[in-house]
Amino acid sequence: MKHRSEHSPATKRVKYFLLGLIACLGLVCLYYGSSFAPGSRRSDDEASGSDPFFGGFARSRDFDDLHEDQEHNPEVPKSIPICDIKFSELIPCLDRNLIYQLKLKPNLTVMEHYERHCPPPERRYNCLIPPPRGYKIPIRWPASRDEVWKANIPHTHLAQEKSDQNWMVVNGDKINFPGGGTHFHDGADKYIIALARMLKFPGDKLNNGGNIRNVFDVGCGVASFGAYLLPHNIIAMSLAPNDVHENQIQFALERGIPATLGILATKRLPYPSRSFELAHCSRCRIDWLQRDGILLLELDRLLRPGGYFVYTSPEAYATDPENRRIWNAMYDLLKRMCWRVVTKKEQSVIWAKPLSNSCYLKRNPETYPPLCTVDDDADVTWNVSMKRCISRYSAKNFRNRPQGISSSGKEGSMRSLTKGISCGISWGGARTGYPRLSPHPHQKNK
Repeated sequence: MKHRSEHSPATKRVKYFLLGLIACLGLVCLYYGSSFAPGSRRSDDEASGSDPFFGGFARSRDFDDLHEDQEHNPEVPKSIPICDIKFSELIPCLDRNLIYQLKLKPNLTVMEHYERHCPPPERRYNCLIPPPRGYKIPIRWPASRDEVWKANIPHTHLAQEKSDQNWMVVNGDKINFPGGGTHFHDGADKYIIALARMLKFPGDKLNNGGNIRNVFDVGCGVASFGAYLLPHNIIAMSLAPNDVHENQIQFALERGIPATLGILATKRLPYPSRSFELAHCSRCRIDWLQRDGILLLELDRLLRPGGYFVYTSPEAYATDPENRRIWNAMYDLLKRMCWRVVTKKEQSVIWAKPLSNSCYLKRNPETYPPLCTVDDDADVTWNVSMKRCISRYSAKNFRNRPQGISSSGKEGSMRSLTKGISCGISWGGARTGYPRLSPHPHQKNK
């Protein structure tokens, strides 16, 4: 026993050493095994040229291939130069100077010159657009909703032009956004609550329990309406052209608000049909009656069944003969499109489009605008001209829409939707959970 106890400490040290060595070998095998395993993270990182351990740039076969291509193909650039500072705000496909230089002849009366006109290959700038002088790292959200660096968007004349409407205020090296607009001088937040009250939504919440999530704001200015919708769990796509106000959308994007340059002119907007639950036009200065109401028909394509159109404009409330004429003509056209006035108060009116095809099928066959042909794909949008017809609801529309918007209203149930759609179409019964709006309490299925 004495001899055994003398050697036990040494034996234990040997055992611990062997166990530690085995553990280290196991970790090494695990590390290198995962490095060469198919689909492993290490192999993915190496393929992208990034060393996952050191975080540096690791030379890869793709990197070598790039240099070989440059040697055999001189047209492959070895580096991309920076454009001249005068091009700091160049938008290649929305460059009106290019239109004049190429002697294009867009139809100015329908705003075709504000649509995309991309340069031919020989007129393209193969350089990186530089930031403006004095550019600073943008202010982060949510503070950016209310202020941005003036140096990042050097267009202060808009603040002077809209000073009485609280669009924006220049304050030293920053531009502040009080939240006002052409119509809602007192703030978009109060205006949004007023719209919810007009629609009698619970708790004065415009999102109506999640039934309104996506809003299309046309002629958005600096997008304060969309900015103040975000706390209501509503995402707005703000749309405005690069017009005499220069780039209003640049203010929206600098603030961190979803926005895009575009215009309702001759081409379909690049969104599938039934993309929005609500469209908004507040003093957007659009002639909705032009070309037999083709712009309203495009809006109809974008709205979901039962979707709302909020229209705040002098035509909705002014009593002079010209505004009365425009209102009556617009009301008549939307009535033939089966839209109905849900509510009207002071300077705003809210329409709703029908929940099904049933109203369209009850119209006189000669009624304008007609339904689009069954082979018209309302989801095809890129470089497609607008059409003077109503995009009909179809089985395809209902099958392909993702679920997510709950239906809580009794009116406009899935049964009534199925009835309206199945006229002449066989589609195997009702499909529950279709993302549509819960109808307004005063709205009945037509």
